[in-house]
Amino acid sequence: MQVYRVGGAIRDMLLNFPSVENDWVVVGATPSQLINLKYRPVGRDFPVFIHPKTGEEYALARTEMKTGKGYKGFNFYAHPSVKLEQDLMRRDLTINAIAEDSNGMLIDPYNGQRDLQKKVLRHVSPSFVEDPLRVLRTARFAARYHHLGFSVADETMQLMLSVSESNELDYLTPERVWKETEKALLERSPQVYINTLRKCGALKRLFPEIDQLFAIQSSEHGHGNRSDGCRTLMALEKTAELSQSGPIRFAVLVHRIGEIVHSEPRLNTKSTPLDERVTILKALFDRLKTPKKYHQLGLTLAMHYKPFFEAPQLDSSKLLKLVMAISEKSSTCKFENFLLCCSGISNSTRGGQDKMFVTASYIRSAIEVVNSVMISDTEFGGLHGREIGQEIKKLQLAMLKEFKQNFFRHNRLKESD
Repeated sequence: MQVYRVGGAIRDMLLNFPSVENDWVVVGATPSQLINLKYRPVGRDFPVFIHPKTGEEYALARTEMKTGKGYKGFNFYAHPSVKLEQDLMRRDLTINAIAEDSNGMLIDPYNGQRDLQKKVLRHVSPSFVEDPLRVLRTARFAARYHHLGFSVADETMQLMLSVSESNELDYLTPERVWKETEKALLERSPQVYINTLRKCGALKRLFPEIDQLFAIQSSEHGHGNRSDGCRTLMALEKTAELSQSGPIRFAVLVHRIGEIVHSEPRLNTKSTPLDERVTILKALFDRLKTPKKYHQLGLTLAMHYKPFFEAPQLDSSKLLKLVMAISEKSSTCKFENFLLCCSGISNSTRGGQDKMFVTASYIRSAIEVVNSVMISDTEFGGLHGREIGQEIKKLQLAMLKEFKQNFFRHNRLKESD
């Protein structure tokens, strides 16, 4: 029985890149041998065991054969006769097909070290196309190592394109698509994940709502001749520099979805463009099964980022509505997350940072004004239920009106000085 450390741990060691876990392959052993050594078996599809002391995964060397659709359509063959090179051959990329023995010697039958030096993400074998999940994984590795200069090999991109043109991607479960996407959002360059999927045709199959943004040319000042999709990726790139939060990055990724209202007559004539956007976004969140914290911030940003940037021009009623939507009196977390999203969006435009500074200051002050109104028996004596709420709103509107006048008067005085 021989044990090898394999995959990501070796790859990241050679790149001097942080690695969080080890994966191990056991050659020449049977399940009963590992069980006798107190390894705990897990997994139904193939023999994987948990080490009794370290808790790390040890898998028996195996080969695989495509028998059906999707990433689950495989039969695995694990036997003591399966060699290490056979196990490594079934892996996705050459940089993930390097092993290390107990003496620290590297086994690299598919030239993964060469591709690490060349900074290339290259498939191990033509069987790459048999597992559609590899398209997402390769795009995620492109996002992780983009800052080191890595790119996808042309021939590998062609295989990814062939997977996208087949129906294999349709067999990926929403959970797996979201899991890979969430991981990619947390990488150093999440915009590269989206761009790579677009280049190989996978974006329009998995995220058609995002893909459609690249067909819409922007007419807004400060963006030049760029599509809404390019603007979104620029905003995502800037946001990634500001925050490592997955929900914040995801909100920026989806904030422009559905803004162009289709020319076809609406079935519900009372619906507004914003209603239609909310419907489109909710359908996307339901399809991906995104966690609550993701779709809550995503909806809040999509619905209110434009009023936020127009805040100094809003009347008191619309300003109050904005403040109530993007802030919570009990916590500053909701507003701060929203603000980070808007900062990423504004940083992607010419002159956006200066405008963002003024707008953020304006909204912070408006929130303080709104939150300063307190319920008190002396102020609202004799009123009950909704009457108190209506009276509070009147007072908030009056105070916001005065705040707006004083804010702009103060700014004009500063400008004249």
